Amino acid sequence: MIVIGGGLAGLAAGVALAEAGWRVRLFEQRPFLGGRATSYVLPSGEHVDNCQHVTLGCCTNLEDFYRRVGATNKIKYFDRLVFLDPQGRRGEMQAGLLPAPFHMTGSFAAFAPLTLADKLSIARAMLDILRSKGHPADLLEPGGISMLAWLERRGQTKAAIERFWRVILVSALDEELGRTDACFGVDVFWKAFLSNRTGYRMGVPTVPLADLYDGCKTAIEQKGGEVALRSPLRRLLIENGAVAGLEFDNSRGDAAKTETADAYVFALPHSAFSELLPGEIRDRHPQFANLRSLRDAPITGVHFWFDRTVMDDPFLTLLDTQTQWIFNKTLLYGDAAGRSVASGDQKSSATQYLQMVISASYELLPKSRQEIIDICLREVRQALPKAREAQLVKATVIKETAATFSPEPGVDRWRPPQTSPVQRMFLAGDWTATGWPATMEGAVRSGYLAAEAVLRSSGAPQEFLQEDLAPDGLMKFWARAAIRKR
Repeated sequence: MIVIGGGLAGLAAGVALAEAGWRVRLFEQRPFLGGRATSYVLPSGEHVDNCQHVTLGCCTNLEDFYRRVGATNKIKYFDRLVFLDPQGRRGEMQAGLLPAPFHMTGSFAAFAPLTLADKLSIARAMLDILRSKGHPADLLEPGGISMLAWLERRGQTKAAIERFWRVILVSALDEELGRTDACFGVDVFWKAFLSNRTGYRMGVPTVPLADLYDGCKTAIEQKGGEVALRSPLRRLLIENGAVAGLEFDNSRGDAAKTETADAYVFALPHSAFSELLPGEIRDRHPQFANLRSLRDAPITGVHFWFDRTVMDDPFLTLLDTQTQWIFNKTLLYGDAAGRSVASGDQKSSATQYLQMVISASYELLPKSRQEIIDICLREVRQALPKAREAQLVKATVIKETAATFSPEPGVDRWRPPQTSPVQRMFLAGDWTATGWPATMEGAVRSGYLAAEAVLRSSGAPQEFLQEDLAPDGLMKFWARAAIRKR
């Protein structure tokens, strides 16, 4: 078995297949694992994530994957989400004493950045999601409907859209509301905020992202497999409608050679996989040709090191700003994140490292590094009074121009299954048909589904995909009543 790609999808497939008894050889072109959800070390010694990635309590497959590779203790969960508007008003989202779906009622009622009219309009839309059990009828319209159009139909106020729906969904789905299929937006609120009182809990890595994957290499190698880094794939060989082998270039340290296997899982970005396919194969099969219709969405990460402590919360969500999230990496990582910008000089008590995240950052793509730093610094200093007198010691910007695929209305019709019309070829990646948008949960689901497809084809089926987080509270009884009615 060969797996191409060391991102979450490839790692999930590789680990699952290794546990199922297959000898897995995983090839990754870069010198590290993790794909788009990884980190690297700056020349001055600081560890930086290419983008801050988080998980939610409803991400059952990602949680299972972390368990399999021994990374569970590297994720810290938070029960409270804090929002801050430019006027300095804070709002919180936190489960109270009431059972689901009313567990957020108390914090929502006290949410200062929203008016009563805003809250009433949001409550009406939430009630519609509840009544339909997460499947409002207009989500089934041909070609899909955008989340913005769905909200406008339900009379949402401008502030409700900008300060509630947009803030949560753009961060979760990496796309503007007008470009997002409403089925994904509604699903976020159904699974994370309504059906279960713990689905919204946010898990944040307490180590640089690359450190999450230490156990993946071990899990594969302990089963007799191999993980080969710096192994770019040059050419895909297809003969008689089946994958005949893979040709790698000589960056592996030897002459170009062909690797063969009984099955191949391609866990590459959709654009890279499409370019790899021979033209006649891509054009002959609609599920490959359709990949051209998938569009990319960007995420920008901005990293600041201040000369003093400027933030006490582990993270904040900003309202009405380009900066969407501020993560207190010093607090999340501990002393390891507080290194001085002078390499090797430990001054953790005198510095603080913050990371800002801007999803769907189309407006920032043409801007220079300094322009982006200036925008974020102005917004951070507005949000954090202590930062106004602090010196910005160091800053860096990371633009991920193709961070995710865009969850446009109707996008699911372009997403292929994990099986393919080419024999011995299987696909993994958040862009494949997973039922989820472009998230780490979606990537792991795709890897598990690809592993299941491989095992089915070999006549030894096995299941890895985890069920969604079960409803609890009053939702548990409502779900049972719905089943009895059917």
